[in-house]
Amino acid sequence: MVAEIDVALPDGRLLHAYDADTGGAGALPVFWLHGTPNTGEPPEPLFAAAAERGIRWVSYDRPSYGGSSPDPGRTVSSAAADIGAIADALGLGQFAVMGHSGGGPHALAAGALLADRVPAVVSGSGPAPYDADGLDWYAGLAGAAESRAATHGRDALLEFLESQEEFDSEMFTAADWAALEGPWAWLGGVAGKAIEAGPAGMIDDSLASVQPWGFALADVRQPVLILHGEQDRMVPVAHGEWLVRHLPSAELRRYPDDGHVSVLHAADQALDWIRATAG
Repeated sequence: MVAEIDVALPDGRLLHAYDADTGGAGALPVFWLHGTPNTGEPPEPLFAAAAERGIRWVSYDRPSYGGSSPDPGRTVSSAAADIGAIADALGLGQFAVMGHSGGGPHALAAGALLADRVPAVVSGSGPAPYDADGLDWYAGLAGAAESRAATHGRDALLEFLESQEEFDSEMFTAADWAALEGPWAWLGGVAGKAIEAGPAGMIDDSLASVQPWGFALADVRQPVLILHGEQDRMVPVAHGEWLVRHLPSAELRRYPDDGHVSVLHAADQALDWIRATAG
């Protein structure tokens, strides 16, 4: 069963959050931080794995997605305060974080800015910072044109998005499509909800992705597990390689045959890692 709550913030915003009782009494809370564009429902394909490992999924719609209010000008680091507020509302002390795709940087933000509460961080298919020194950020990036438009501001990005007639299916590999037609069909559903609701959340995510994140990777001092498919066209594996070199305590697990979505087949292993790391 998934409970849904609205958390009121001091600035008047609402955050729409989800709490899945997958792990039973004494379960370890793990925040699922969704990709772009998605809504924030907890990952149904991992409910059984979570139950087996005593993990309780918590998640939320980032601002401008689903039932969460806009947060104009938000940065990647803004997520940490929102996550902390939801955790407080649910009475959670410590919790791990797990982000996929656009959720990866937000997981790292929680690690840096909620360090005393977050014992373990997982980022799957997540990008490096836009200002990553020594990384050709656009090389091999299927959505490079959209990101370039974002660097020119909200109006330019909206104009670009309105000019796109359809999704480029070549952004995903054959392995990605197999995952989306099989165990991760759920992901297509939450992406569809986000897209149908309009571009506001995606625009805010994209603008934040090409700005400074608002924290130093050196401050993510707890163990970090990075999952990356070597065939990823949405976020090339070079981003994961760069991140592991710049995080104090990170491990990169590479999957030679996987792309952006199909790397989630390793999520069960990531939950084992969280359990072993966070207790």
